[in-house]
Amino acid sequence: MRELIYVGAGGFLGTVLRYGVQLWLEPASANFPLAVLMINLAGCFFLGWFFTITPVKWRIPAEWRLLIGTGFTGAFTTFSTFSIDSIQLLQDRQVVLAVSYILLSVVIGLLMSFLGIKIGERMSLSRLAKENSL
Repeated sequence: MRELIYVGAGGFLGTVLRYGVQLWLEPASANFPLAVLMINLAGCFFLGWFFTITPVKWRIPAEWRLLIGTGFTGAFTTFSTFSIDSIQLLQDRQVVLAVSYILLSVVIGLLMSFLGIKIGERMSLSRLAKENSL
């Protein structure tokens, strides 16, 4: 039961931040779901980095990993909105925008996750090197 509270608290914070980012970015993207794209790409990077660095460098408790990784990041990012936006672009006959959005989301999302993991690994290695030199 305690784990649900951590996930719920993180989810609340992630949802509120996503809503704020969408309000801030939506006016800049009239026909393209820029806010959702940016949110999801940031989440891909963050989650790759977070789950790589925390077991080695910070060793935070499992409850906090649930709060930040599962709750916060899970609520901040949104696959369902990505799906609806993609379908809406297709229904509006904006095929080029829809395909661009889908490809950017998937390809750059994977690259952002990979980059987050690599940065996390580098940070972890630098910590291990410092510990070994002491």
